[in-house]
Amino acid sequence: MSELSWQWIDSDEGLARLCDQASRAEAVALDTEFVRTRTLYAQLGLIQLYDGTNLALVDPLAIDDLGPFWRLLENESVVKVLHSCSEDLEIFAQQGGVQPKPLFDTQVAGVLLNKGAPMGYGKMVEAYLGLELDKGESRTNWLARPLRDSQLQYAAADVLYLLQIYHTMKQEIADVGRYHWLMEEGERLTEGRLAPPDPQAAYLKVKNAYQLRPEQLAILKSLAAWRLGVAQKRDLALNFVIKDAAMLTLAKRAPRSINYLTQLDCLTERDVQRHGKAILRAVAEADLDNPPEPVDPLSADPAFRDAAKLVRKALTQVCEQQQVATELMASKKLVHQYLKWRLGGEQGEQPVVLRGWRGELARGSLEELSL
Repeated sequence: MSELSWQWIDSDEGLARLCDQASRAEAVALDTEFVRTRTLYAQLGLIQLYDGTNLALVDPLAIDDLGPFWRLLENESVVKVLHSCSEDLEIFAQQGGVQPKPLFDTQVAGVLLNKGAPMGYGKMVEAYLGLELDKGESRTNWLARPLRDSQLQYAAADVLYLLQIYHTMKQEIADVGRYHWLMEEGERLTEGRLAPPDPQAAYLKVKNAYQLRPEQLAILKSLAAWRLGVAQKRDLALNFVIKDAAMLTLAKRAPRSINYLTQLDCLTERDVQRHGKAILRAVAEADLDNPPEPVDPLSADPAFRDAAKLVRKALTQVCEQQQVATELMASKKLVHQYLKWRLGGEQGEQPVVLRGWRGELARGSLEELSL
């Protein structure tokens, strides 16, 4: 790979000028580099931007006002091109309170073009441009300064080639009549990301929560809401407050005293000293009379499991007929969402499989099912 030439942007004035120029482009390729070890929120270390003319590496540690960049993300006349963008979207939401629109995710585009399993960026560059990227700097501490030239080369390549691939993919996906599908997917990827985390739903992200009985799940729900509050206050990763495995044990054992807490192998002495009283309070406040729904209804209800098989089969047939990747329509998550809506009296927001292009393809088949 030849040496790349880029601008290093480390001033408010430089960023404003860059974003003003980028706002006149048809599309900009974007990426971020960040560090997340012990923190709840990713620490942004670098922003990469390429608009077809300007290849820039933006230093967010030196810039006081990132406003021009956040406004560029919201500028609907410029397509924002990213690859596998979920972590970038999280950073944009948390630090800027914005989401990019319109959004063209090249990894999603590859799936819509039936190029197989979701491709990593390196594989996509090789497939489209015949280039092999050096990924040796992927473990860089992006908060360190100064960054080495090899690290900057690595970062610049992430957007230089991305924009080239975008132009080819855009034509490919237009040719098969799926460009509006991709734009819908961009909207779906950004949907709901600006809403603050719901403490009452935090238990759903605890690993293996599906193992718990209803009363235990109620305790976990209370514990997870408490843990999220601590994590947000201290900007500390959830597992650095209390590990998921310990949360499950606490939910199963329902401790009522500090003495009992000290006997549990899942907590360190420091955990008990720091959080013991709060843990006991969260356990005591659990609403055992109104436990949440099972995390995995398939394991709890055979009828739900049978209905899920019917829905998945119907959606898989639609995918085969329409040449659509099954993960886009018949994933476990989407099947469960549809079933909960339909079996729940079709109340509230329509499930994803009935919206947009998915609804156009699948609605008829799903309505024919007797569940």
